[in-house]
Amino acid sequence: MIRESKDILNWIVEQGVRWQPSLGGTLSLGRTNSFFLGGGRAMLNALYLTAERLGVEVAYDAEVIDLVIEDGMFLAARVKRPINGETEIRATSLVAAAGGFEANIEWLKEHWGDAADNFLIRGTPYNRGSILKMLLERGVQEVGDPTQCHAVAIDARAPKFDGGIITRHDSVVFGIVVNKHAQRFYDEGEDIWPKRYAIWGRLVAAQPDQIAYIIFDSTVVTSFMPTLFPPIAGRTVTELAGKLTLDPAALEKTIAEFNAAVRPGKFDHTILDDCRTEGITPPKTHWARRIETPPYLAYPVRPGITFTYLGTRVNKEARMLMKGGKPSANMFAAGEIMAGNVLGKGYAAGIGMTIGSVFGRIAGREAAKHARN
Repeated sequence: MIRESKDILNWIVEQGVRWQPSLGGTLSLGRTNSFFLGGGRAMLNALYLTAERLGVEVAYDAEVIDLVIEDGMFLAARVKRPINGETEIRATSLVAAAGGFEANIEWLKEHWGDAADNFLIRGTPYNRGSILKMLLERGVQEVGDPTQCHAVAIDARAPKFDGGIITRHDSVVFGIVVNKHAQRFYDEGEDIWPKRYAIWGRLVAAQPDQIAYIIFDSTVVTSFMPTLFPPIAGRTVTELAGKLTLDPAALEKTIAEFNAAVRPGKFDHTILDDCRTEGITPPKTHWARRIETPPYLAYPVRPGITFTYLGTRVNKEARMLMKGGKPSANMFAAGEIMAGNVLGKGYAAGIGMTIGSVFGRIAGREAAKHARN
């Protein structure tokens, strides 16, 4: 992934995709992450247009209901379409780029229990893992922990599916996070945001009722990206607690103890600064500032799953490996469906798109090479 990621920057432009200039401001991603001009939808539109010019035929509303695989060789796919009904498509190569199972709540509950009922899915409701399940049932070796995923803290008021990036909260480092008992449960200043933002979904998932609240004051409201939903405000901590249905005394105590533990320093959210706490557990190791300027504000958050890590094991040619260790004759995988080969746990900003781009190119290259042979 790392070796070929550099080439992707130019190669993907050759496919019609455009980059935008580096971002600055409140995202903390200047000079570290590249963004597509127009976002992911514009990228996909450009790639589909290039595919069309190359003569690729895209079958929309075509659900794959079965894969015919014999001894590690793909033979055909059974496809169901609204008008034409079921048909069989034979091919010399298969590239599986069908995502994971984050939208399949029942599958998530097999590994997370009833907590999964409170998870929100940041993307499409159709990413149910049907292709992944078919491949694993037909002898492809699995990789990755089914409980590991890219999960961030998103607004609890977001829809169950398709909330998108505008429901994500980047404000954790500017305040504190408490659970339904108004207790802090993790170091909000552990590391730079692009490295650590994706831990908060799992952290909230481990809290009672899978709910938490980001608490801050009016001094930091312009320090982070605003979201679709406005913060909940209170003129006092007690008033805010009431609106959040938290125990007012407990929240008052948590904030008072935090404020008393804050040590002076030079605040700088772009580096690991020296603003920290002493004498409380958990500590806040960076960016710690007193919460004392009304109005007091809060965002309710729940786990928002972006994608899962359970997938198909592949080699460096993106070729799927069968359960006995033998490479598949003609099956390749790219993107989320094989992300667990790279991601065991954790996440850093941009890796998901990099996996998809790099292994998409590799899988296409190798599948085409096999088809021509």
